Amino acid sequence: MRLFHFSDNPDITVFRPRPLRVHVDRPAGQEWLNGSFIWATDEAYELLYLFPRECPRIVFWPLAETTREDRALWMGHATSSSAVACIEQAWLSRFNLGQVFRYELPTECFEPTGEVGMWVCRSDVIPVGLTCFSGLSAELSERNISLRVMDRLTPLKSIRQSTLHASGI
Repeated sequence: MRLFHFSDNPDITVFRPRPLRVHVDRPAGQEWLNGSFIWATDEAYELLYLFPRECPRIVFWPLAETTREDRALWMGHATSSSAVACIEQAWLSRFNLGQVFRYELPTECFEPTGEVGMWVCRSDVIPVGLTCFSGLSAELSERNISLRVMDRLTPLKSIRQSTLHASGI
């Protein structure tokens, strides 16, 4: 397993646990996730972070149980794509000009959060690798992810009731 942290800062030499900026209401038993941590994602979910910081997006992809109807309804012409990434038009120029730095982190101190692909560490971490992604649209394309630019993401609200996996940031 590989773990990554994505940032717009290329100069991080040590990651230190930080408190959440915004408290999140969590289900019973997961309140501990509002503590001070270093957050990381595993390789399977890094596609969610190939965007400029703070860029609102919804990324969805078919699962084994995805119905033909949901695939046609939500993926449209992108049915051969591994995923569809949706951003708002207002973010397109920042996306096109943006770059993202992927820090690879050692896995030893990380523990799973119970949320898909997310891991946390309670102590300082020194990264073991750094990759810069620029040309984010090309990066998505190389991963067979279709980019969909929309006026607003709100029409995708009901995708969470579909048989596709959907993640929004």
